[in-house]
Amino acid sequence: MNEPIAFAIITCSDTRSMKEDTAGAALEQLIADNGWTCLDHVVVRDERPLIGDAIVRACDELNADIVLTCGGSGLSLRDVTPDATQDVCERNVPGIAEAMRAHSLAITPYAMLSRALCMQRGRHIVVNLPGSEKAARENWDGVVAALPHAVKMMGGGGH
Repeated sequence: MNEPIAFAIITCSDTRSMKEDTAGAALEQLIADNGWTCLDHVVVRDERPLIGDAIVRACDELNADIVLTCGGSGLSLRDVTPDATQDVCERNVPGIAEAMRAHSLAITPYAMLSRALCMQRGRHIVVNLPGSEKAARENWDGVVAALPHAVKMMGGGGH
């Protein structure tokens, strides 16, 4: 079993409720399949302040090691998740977002249209994932192996 990691999921959508959030539900299952914990899963509207507030809460109040946002990372004018992530995080972690896009590009050329980011807020990582269940699973598969090491490093562990 892997080291324990605490996650929070924030689905960013104007059209989905928890009942319709199949991507978030799939991520919850993938987290559990690894023996990790999902501390919280919420749906917020595609509004920068609401997304930013949810990220801050997940990091600062819930103390999630990794916050997964789901949705709002494309080219639609309503897609503001990466912008909200930048608003409340300090450091870019470009390799994770690059790995997600590289993994997805092997499946679909549309992966290059993603604006997804990965950033640090203190000792927490925020990863922007797509809103569709299929794409969220694919992006997860592209980066999940590195997540335990990232959490260890943020906690003061060595390389």
